[in-house]
Amino acid sequence: MTAKNVISAYFEAFNNGDVDGMLDCLSEDVAHHVNEGQVRRGKEAFAEFCVHMSRCYREHLDNMVIFEAEAGTRGAAEYVVNGTYLETDAGLPEAKGQSYKLPAGSFFSLENNKITRVVTYYNLADWIKQVNA
Repeated sequence: MTAKNVISAYFEAFNNGDVDGMLDCLSEDVAHHVNEGQVRRGKEAFAEFCVHMSRCYREHLDNMVIFEAEAGTRGAAEYVVNGTYLETDAGLPEAKGQSYKLPAGSFFSLENNKITRVVTYYNLADWIKQVNA
């Protein structure tokens, strides 16, 4: 399996709302770097993050382009997040079912066909502007 295959499976699971499928792509000690947040370590912390995100947001990713480098140990993806803000997230504007569309990217490290690090970036100021419109 290539890094590109693993990353594709991860995002396919994301788009299907399949947290277990995402977890299957991760190493036990995965480091999850979220935009504007703290690093979460381990599958349990990642699963807790997914529960929170599913409560506050409904998202689907499209226009996905996946890159692979360094003999399958590194990868990246660029995509567009199409979302709905479902429930107010602490420290963010009030949720009223607003829709948003954002370009975003993720970077990955892999070992033994498992994701050991995932870093996600998007423009938070753009997101806030869209949900406040």
